[in-house]
Amino acid sequence: MAIRSNNKISAGFSLSSMTDLVFLLLIFFVIVSTMVSPFALPIDLPKGKATVSKEQPKVALRLEAEDVVKLNGKAIPADGIEGALSAEMSKLAETDVIILHVAQEVPTGQMVTVLDIAKRHKWRIVLASAPTPPGEQPESSTP
Repeated sequence: MAIRSNNKISAGFSLSSMTDLVFLLLIFFVIVSTMVSPFALPIDLPKGKATVSKEQPKVALRLEAEDVVKLNGKAIPADGIEGALSAEMSKLAETDVIILHVAQEVPTGQMVTVLDIAKRHKWRIVLASAPTPPGEQPESSTP
């Protein structure tokens, strides 16, 4: 007489706990991604094919070297940029912008400092591009 056991071991695997874990991770990443805010400064970038303006910009800031800063052609100390810009912008209308020229050898941190000053005072700022040398074609972004 053979003895039969009613308890059989199931070889199957239940995926319900795994799907619960995946959904919890999905919800976690969705919530975390909405909390992350980029630290970006709004900048008006110059267009590639700009027409030459006949009127001179009212506020032109040029960062020529780490310690050489010119505001409308006049040299100012590098640590006095905010005060000089405040005095200059107080004379102008709210719609006027600052044209920022940055030499290639200037550290990026100094440019970011100027952008931060403009952000704190809610001034509009435009990064000026280097002029294209005569005889060269500007690079096209479309193939």
